[in-house]
Amino acid sequence: MGRPIVDRLVAAGYEPTVLTRRPAARAAAEASGVRCADTVRETVRDADVVFTVVFADEQLRAAALGEDGAIAAMPAGGVLVQHTTCDPATIALLAEAGAERGISVLDAALSGGPHDTAAGQLTLWVGGDENALGRVRPLLDSYASPVMFVGPAGNGQRIKLVNNALFVAQVGLAVDAVRLAGSLGISEEQILAAVQHGSGGSRALSSVAWIGVSAVGTRLAELMSKDMQAVRAAAMSSGADLGLIGDVLSSDVVQRQVLGAGTPPSRALAALSKAAPRPMKEGRPATNPPQPGVTFS
Repeated sequence: MGRPIVDRLVAAGYEPTVLTRRPAARAAAEASGVRCADTVRETVRDADVVFTVVFADEQLRAAALGEDGAIAAMPAGGVLVQHTTCDPATIALLAEAGAERGISVLDAALSGGPHDTAAGQLTLWVGGDENALGRVRPLLDSYASPVMFVGPAGNGQRIKLVNNALFVAQVGLAVDAVRLAGSLGISEEQILAAVQHGSGGSRALSSVAWIGVSAVGTRLAELMSKDMQAVRAAAMSSGADLGLIGDVLSSDVVQRQVLGAGTPPSRALAALSKAAPRPMKEGRPATNPPQPGVTFS
């Protein structure tokens, strides 16, 4: 997710400094003219705005907190824009550490994929200080639409976790719908191609049609298993009842076929699907003028 964000920011006239963990990603960034750094401190020490786009809570805490983290190294008055899907409790730690250093932390949970980012159509649910959001909105607008303010820090993650819980439950229902159709003599290809044009269609069903039922686990398990653990942790800490969504998430279909391992992905259904790899929303051209005087990481 980080690379298309960087590309959109560069196209809008910004000049990022990037820190990436994978040598291949760094080589590709440098080959395209993006400036790279070797440490967190070197990356953020002159930045007005810092973006974090890592995989899990542990990586986020390591990158942002502590003596070697971004918050300790950023100039006072800066803004940390946090995109990683995580436990809201992690956001609270970042916000507390930021307040001690005069750093505004924006909990900018995202929905969409690299194709949406490349089209400038990523969805952002942003919690935190609304004035800080106003300061960085031109940057966010270069790769995201809509950018929605959702209240205090942590609310972005809460909305994202509900969104992902609903998505995984819907994927599980779509997988089971294929089973039901098969018992009625309707093939996977037929039911998925047909229902996408009916009232039972959804982004989740279109994703299943594109991926193929047998490969859903391969494509979704690593990312969504982590997110579902965060959903359950957030519900437990707040005393919330997952209700019917929780029942679906605990079902054998979801646990085994969606959050478990599948066979290697197949694109055999792509020709029948509206979910070919493209943005979920129609793209639009960037409208923000270049801002080369703003530095960020």
